[in-house]
Amino acid sequence: MEIQMSEKPKIPASQNEPEGNATLLFVDDEVNILSSLKRLFRPGGYRIFTAESGAQGLEIMQHEAVDLVVSDMRMPEMSGAQFLEQVNARWPDTIRILLTGHAEIGATIDAINKGHIYRYISKPWEDNDILLAIRQALHQKKLELANQSLEELTRRQNEELKDLNANLEAKVKARTEEVRQTMGFLEIAHDKLKRDFITSIRVFSNLIEMREGAMAGHSRRVAELSRAIAQKMQVNDADAQDIFLAALLHDVGKIGFPDYLLEKSFANLTNEERLDVIKHPVKGQTALMALEPLNGAAKLIRSHHERFDGLGYPDKLHGLAIPLGARIIALANEYDAAQIGMLLSKRLKHADAVLFIQEGRGNRYDPAVVDAFMSVMASTAHAVREQALHPEQLKPGMALSRDLLSRQGDLLLSKDHQLDASLIDQIKNFKQFGDELVVYVSDK
Repeated sequence: MEIQMSEKPKIPASQNEPEGNATLLFVDDEVNILSSLKRLFRPGGYRIFTAESGAQGLEIMQHEAVDLVVSDMRMPEMSGAQFLEQVNARWPDTIRILLTGHAEIGATIDAINKGHIYRYISKPWEDNDILLAIRQALHQKKLELANQSLEELTRRQNEELKDLNANLEAKVKARTEEVRQTMGFLEIAHDKLKRDFITSIRVFSNLIEMREGAMAGHSRRVAELSRAIAQKMQVNDADAQDIFLAALLHDVGKIGFPDYLLEKSFANLTNEERLDVIKHPVKGQTALMALEPLNGAAKLIRSHHERFDGLGYPDKLHGLAIPLGARIIALANEYDAAQIGMLLSKRLKHADAVLFIQEGRGNRYDPAVVDAFMSVMASTAHAVREQALHPEQLKPGMALSRDLLSRQGDLLLSKDHQLDASLIDQIKNFKQFGDELVVYVSDK
């Protein structure tokens, strides 16, 4: 066995941050394969162990905490599938990756079923592919561990709160009741959408908007407009769903940006700042790659800054080569960004923003999408009016004309939700927490 640590490998910058001091175990009965893997991963700052058999690998794992194990399939005495099955049973938190040849499909399926492997990699491998695959696997585990830590922290804090004095305990109870009220709203508002991950998606989309400034509400507005345009273009339900989700999350790649970068319009960025900003579509796609239900939305996020004339980024796609959903989101995003001052050097009024979109017809935007947008704008001009009411003025049967948000910006009920007596009582109860709500309802 051997432990080696050295420089980082030459992989793309977006993947070039080490996952702490992760420990890797490579298992293969061919010494030259193990040597190749050690040379490839040695510069990455990892702790590396190697074993020439499954039995030796299990022996190492009894004495060392291993984050990720890579095993060859075809080995004497104990196959890779059998080895990984034992790893899964005894160390389920260890990430398991299988090296396999094209002719070993049956054995690979057995490893997937019994060893619950994270993924398999075909031999011979591409160096960058296996480097990135392992970095992504370790990053996912890091996120899972962080989530477990947060859950444990929450559990401990709840226990500590029980021991506080009576006055503080009363405040805790009040806050707990407020959280319960919020969760009640979320459960009711998203009951039909839970199976489609809508609740989670809205939480993700709020991450970028939790910063103060012009971005607040941007993702929701872009999503609503994108969905309206998609419906106008008679996009099927499945694709419309992907478009809506991608629009909600289109700026997820900006989460790590500093405040000053979020507050500047694209037109006012320096060349260096633009180089950072134009990476966010690819970062956004990468962040969602591990979630299979969001793969379609992730592809749209990658392409939502492409231009119809081929001058966009990151892939310089042209015309109909750009996915329809990305063409729709591109227009909706820039229409809203132009009005909140995040696109041009000054904010545009609604009429000027519409004119800006029309002027981009055929170069920045797909002409068919522009036509659908103009149709949506025309129908919006005749939309039902709304009125702002205090909770005491609400009556059962009223429908929300806007999303209902708490003072902290949490989504309580979504637009078009119809109120009943129970919901109205919950809205009124928010007043006792100093968070009296103003509710916008349709004025029929």
